[in-house]
Amino acid sequence: LFSVCCSLLFRTLQMAIAGTLYGDPNGFRAKKIITAAEFANKKIKVETLDKMKRNWAHPPSELLFVTNEGNQLFDCNSIACYLANPFHGSGGGDHFHDSEVLQWINIADLKILAPILSWVIPCLSAGSYNSVNVTEAKAESLDAMGWLNEQLLSKTFLVGERISVVDIILACNVLPAYQHVVSNSLFKEKHMIVFDERVRKLYANVTRWFMTIINQPFFKKAIGDVPLCDKPAVFDPKEFEEFVKKSLTDERIAPKDNKDGAKVQSKAKAKQAEAPKKEVEVDVEEKVAESDKKDPFAAFPKGKFDMDGFKRVYSNEDTETKAIPYFWSHFDPDNYSIWFCEYKYPKELEKVFMSCNLITGMFQRLDKLRKNAFASVCLFGEDNNSTISGIWIWRGHQLAFELSEDWQIDYESYSWSKLDPKDEKTKSLVNEYLKWEGKFDGKKFNQGKIFK
Repeated sequence: LFSVCCSLLFRTLQMAIAGTLYGDPNGFRAKKIITAAEFANKKIKVETLDKMKRNWAHPPSELLFVTNEGNQLFDCNSIACYLANPFHGSGGGDHFHDSEVLQWINIADLKILAPILSWVIPCLSAGSYNSVNVTEAKAESLDAMGWLNEQLLSKTFLVGERISVVDIILACNVLPAYQHVVSNSLFKEKHMIVFDERVRKLYANVTRWFMTIINQPFFKKAIGDVPLCDKPAVFDPKEFEEFVKKSLTDERIAPKDNKDGAKVQSKAKAKQAEAPKKEVEVDVEEKVAESDKKDPFAAFPKGKFDMDGFKRVYSNEDTETKAIPYFWSHFDPDNYSIWFCEYKYPKELEKVFMSCNLITGMFQRLDKLRKNAFASVCLFGEDNNSTISGIWIWRGHQLAFELSEDWQIDYESYSWSKLDPKDEKTKSLVNEYLKWEGKFDGKKFNQGKIFK
């Protein structure tokens, strides 16, 4: 009886309100904290951001946690750790364990979250869109996921043999990508999140770990079922303009029951927020000006090949059974051409990640070519012993890079040969580069990147 009473008392103390969280409960940072509290079996009170601004003339951030003792924390990871202490997991004296916890918390934000937000926010029209920056952020995000996949090869959880708040922090960091830009059409194996065949091998371990975390009872109780992205979010200039207008309006509204200092602060913020209005107008004008520039492909016949249609099939359907047959049945050899490229200086290639950055950098600088071109460029080999080669498809029969000075930075570092689409060797080569599988003339495939 005594032990039962102690157990009930312990549970009651655990579920006592641990503090108050001020902020947007729908934000992914707040979700980290709410989930951590649920995981630790602790109850917290959640108040709106407006109430925080009424109580604090100068709130430290858009997120604030106040303990029952009146102490304040305003970093989401710190709050999550306060609620579900991940430290001293091995009897209170394992310094390596504690260091590992700190390591993963830092990696979760710096290596994983930063590029994901740079990718997702513009796609949601909640930030200005620069195609080069977004493409770079996407590449960095996928590179980080590839690195994480290697780390999870022999791990069920990030630290130790049990789930911890560190898993919650990282899972919430990758959540925006799964919800908004990583298409659900790529997740085709029952209810499990798995990427299509071209990247499944790269992210299988992340997939297994992520699904394990978001399907935990405490996670579902805190957040509910996680809705996965059916269609990737795409930047909309009109939505962005409305977002900016709403932000400016919200900044100008000062709480009526606040102190004079808070009113002055709100007015100052409103004045500072006036500046972005011009930026929106300039961006729109620049886009119009860019569209008026002469298209390098304007003189070429449009042909019958629907490049966008092929890209959609390649992105969303099975490569071998859908995308490849679609390509060969729709390809227009009279108005489009296929090219093979190979990097001229393989002896200069060192680390694999540096070679990947070489490919990504070229893709970024060719951003305006995307509308009329597609490519699969692959890295073969390993550190200090690798090669780069790929296949390109574009409108016209001329070497596309010669059409614009903006496209001539990288292409001379590669050898180029035009392929005969009627030749069976060409078909076999193209199929291998589209699938990222095959003989590749004896070269060992490492990874590939798609330009589309």
